[in-house]
Amino acid sequence: MLRTMITATNTMGQLQNKLDTISNNIANSNTLGYKSKEATFNELLYQQFNNDKLDQAQRQSPVGIRYGSGAKIGQIQSNQKQGSLQTTNRDLDVAFTKSKQYFNILMPDGENGTKTVYTRQGDFYLSPLNNGTVMVVNADGYPLADSAGQAITLPENVKNFTVRDGGVLEASYPDGTSIRTDLAVSEFQKPQLMEHISGAYVGLPNNLAQLGYTQAEVITELQGANRQQIGMQNGTLEMSNVNLSKEMTDLIQTQRSYQFNARAVTLADQMLGLINGIR
Repeated sequence: MLRTMITATNTMGQLQNKLDTISNNIANSNTLGYKSKEATFNELLYQQFNNDKLDQAQRQSPVGIRYGSGAKIGQIQSNQKQGSLQTTNRDLDVAFTKSKQYFNILMPDGENGTKTVYTRQGDFYLSPLNNGTVMVVNADGYPLADSAGQAITLPENVKNFTVRDGGVLEASYPDGTSIRTDLAVSEFQKPQLMEHISGAYVGLPNNLAQLGYTQAEVITELQGANRQQIGMQNGTLEMSNVNLSKEMTDLIQTQRSYQFNARAVTLADQMLGLINGIR
């Protein structure tokens, strides 16, 4: 009975982590550019008992008895499938048309100034500054980075914006002039190593070196001739790739598994109570 309780409680803790993952997916089903997470399970170590030496009957199942110790989450991986594109006809709404490509966003990092995070959320706005210029920021007020890793600032009175080939953001003015800025675009080579920060933001893990990787092996900055690989268009937004039907089905299945293991703990406790009563 103690083995039953240990096995069930080990699995319940991991099922709770999967419930949290599913809940986070459902909560971000309307978050622009959000990539859903998928939890996969692995079996924990089990103990083999070869107690069938006198049993000569032919069987299709493996011989012996295997006492398991539960299951654990082997990996929570990000689904990089392209989300559906929604047309907005707004100049500063930009969406990627290729997977694994991300905008570079400059997020405040306390005393360290700013840090670069990555997102596919492409709704941008103009934030006025005090010197007659405007800064291109996202919906949370964080600056969009250019190819040099700096915040994009432009003279005010911008008429409209257009995205050109190679990830170039062109700002047009009423006098007929225009300013072109190369947007910083990063392509993930190993997206499963990226660390989820919040919402649609991801970043490099702090222990990247301990994992045995360098930044160049995980992220490629699309510069020079590689900028022709960038696929984006404005007047469009990428929606979340969360499949609500699948998430609800997984939620029900995980809840049933949790209830089954909780019932196993209850039954084991009742059996222990009967044994103690007999003694």
